[in-house]
Amino acid sequence: MELLGRYSAWLEVYSIDEAFLGVTGAPEQLLALGRTMKDAVRRHVGVPVCVGVGPTKTLAKLCNKWAKNNPAFGGVCLWDSVPADVRRALMDRLPVDEVWGIAGRLSKRLNALGIFSVQDLVGADPVMIRDKFSVVLMRTILELRGTPCIPMEEERIGRDQLIFSRSFATPVTTAAGLREVFSIYGQQASARLSKHGLQAKVLTAFAATSPFRQHEQAYPSVCVPLPMPTADPLLLTRAAHALLPSIRDGLKYAKAGLMLTDLRPTGNQPPLELFENRHEERGIGPLLEDVSRRFGRGRIGLGHAGIRSGLDWTMKRDMCSPRYTTHWDELPLVKAA
Repeated sequence: MELLGRYSAWLEVYSIDEAFLGVTGAPEQLLALGRTMKDAVRRHVGVPVCVGVGPTKTLAKLCNKWAKNNPAFGGVCLWDSVPADVRRALMDRLPVDEVWGIAGRLSKRLNALGIFSVQDLVGADPVMIRDKFSVVLMRTILELRGTPCIPMEEERIGRDQLIFSRSFATPVTTAAGLREVFSIYGQQASARLSKHGLQAKVLTAFAATSPFRQHEQAYPSVCVPLPMPTADPLLLTRAAHALLPSIRDGLKYAKAGLMLTDLRPTGNQPPLELFENRHEERGIGPLLEDVSRRFGRGRIGLGHAGIRSGLDWTMKRDMCSPRYTTHWDELPLVKAA
């Protein structure tokens, strides 16, 4: 997963051997990137993998299945590079229970409606499917038609890890700049741990240049065992700063992140008095998160994660869709004449 994270600004670890990555580019670039990732995993990890690339998660999974079962793809299948008639023929031959999220019992109910293949599901009425089954299955149909309905999860807590990774709107070119980045990420990762009642024993910090800059590539990383299971932002930030000596000024770093592993429930292993962390005892992490939640992000911070304005490297979110169902201030307004 660490190796795959070098090739994308967004990485969602879906299972122990499967991940979603967010990538952009022309079809030729995406095919080349897929082959590069496939070869890199085989060369450095020794595990054969296949890569599916599509405009939605469901189509990416479908392409991955085609890449596994059809030697003509060479282990990498890009949805846009497959002719429309070939795509239709492949979906006609693929049973509906091969679609991501459709199990045996559900497929039998679909078969009773005359839906046997993936192509049959694509042609089904989404509203009818929603009424007879669920909105989840309706989203699957829309995803098969090319409409993204299942967003990427930028951080995902599994049984034993949390990944906090972001891309930069503007590349960061200095160790001083990444010191600020990791200070902010350390504080935000602390908030994620506290939210889920967890503490981490190991922190991995990493940074990466763009994989498309052929002559300026670097993927520094460092793994730091923490002195005790902790969610303290000070300890996490200090551990993340251990990567800074490996940063080369002048290179354009496109992303950075933290991976917290060996997670344990808070208080599961109380430290001996000699090793107690006074900052954690005072609840510095939860206090910072409480202030940020009440007064907004950027109102409080520690050290290099303190109050800043105009950070040009932060991820752009100018085109986010309105959150009608969860935020009162984003509800649409209707004026009746």
